[in-house]
Amino acid sequence: MEDQKSLDIPSEPEKYSKELNIAVRAVQMACSLCQEVQDSLISKTNNQIQSKDDNSPVTVADWSVQAIVSWVLSESFGSENVSIVAEEDVQNLSKADSAGLLETVVRTVNDSLSAAPCFGLEGPRNPLSSSDVLEAISRGNSTGGATGRFWTLDPVDGTLGFVRGDQYAVALALIEDGEVVLGVLGCPNYPMKKEWLNYHHRYHRIISKLTPTTSESWDKGCVLYARKGSGETWMQPLLKKNNKLIWPNSAIQAQVSSIDNPALATFCEPVEKSNSSHSFTAGLAHSVGLRKQPLRVYSMVKYAAIARGDAEIFMKFARTGYKEKIWDHAAGVVIIQEAGGVVTDAGGCPLDFSKGIYLEGLDRGIIACAGAKLHEKILRAVDASWNSSSL
Repeated sequence: MEDQKSLDIPSEPEKYSKELNIAVRAVQMACSLCQEVQDSLISKTNNQIQSKDDNSPVTVADWSVQAIVSWVLSESFGSENVSIVAEEDVQNLSKADSAGLLETVVRTVNDSLSAAPCFGLEGPRNPLSSSDVLEAISRGNSTGGATGRFWTLDPVDGTLGFVRGDQYAVALALIEDGEVVLGVLGCPNYPMKKEWLNYHHRYHRIISKLTPTTSESWDKGCVLYARKGSGETWMQPLLKKNNKLIWPNSAIQAQVSSIDNPALATFCEPVEKSNSSHSFTAGLAHSVGLRKQPLRVYSMVKYAAIARGDAEIFMKFARTGYKEKIWDHAAGVVIIQEAGGVVTDAGGCPLDFSKGIYLEGLDRGIIACAGAKLHEKILRAVDASWNSSSL
């Protein structure tokens, strides 16, 4: 993280300040829930892993996070005022043979909400019932659009990383009249300090068990957040167990790297090859003189890496037929932009979040860079390389 400054209280313009405050607290609580479930998944194999229709794994954490974030937003702003475009639905969870799974989700949700006061939030007076939890999850069935206000939520972005004990993210954003106005990105396994990135994530797990949880030398995860037009992106450590969240929880300002020479840049790309062409990005990297090994991480953690200066370029060129979903990008886009970076499609146009659940009209792919000069160089390289590619 380059040129960061530490402040006791980040300045926040009045508009969207309550929404941002509530969203950060909700994501902090969601990350805590995810850590508990991930520890359980890694320690034993159980029925917490299911398959969706597209054969990607979905866990108790996905449904539970969607339920608690939905519930918190509805309690804070009124359910009639809250519309959410979210990844999960209740189809599998409502099946007759999923009673045990639903019971686990309900218990996980209530355990999490019982700790709401630690995050500066008010929990329910009584535990939520199964129907309450299903209703909260179902609130994520909005289809978005060009007018009005809605939230986007990816409860566990990078589920494969999650079940493997690797990187994943909780992504929450607010969109108003088609524009992303705030974003919060929780990265439970992405350490506050850049030097910890040199260690494998499984080594992180060993260190976290050996190091006291109160140690300031080891902050396992972080939450980044930004409000459109503020020119500021902030990062705070995850709340440690049994502590209370004191806003803004040791927040420091995050800024993109100043590197604009491709030869010195680090670029990110998805781990999975199923929805991104590694061969094209590798060829493109070579053509612009990128020398460093790519940073391959699951989920929107790639957006966090660029926003805080750990990497300079994120390129994603989907294979034919794959459609990008708005919840996979909304929070990350505003966080990079307010940290000083640039995010567009491969034609240099802003990403369009006004067309429903997909990023319609996307020109070839998505390019995020630490600065305008570097971004322009990558755009030119894409144009030069595209016709010779097989995409």
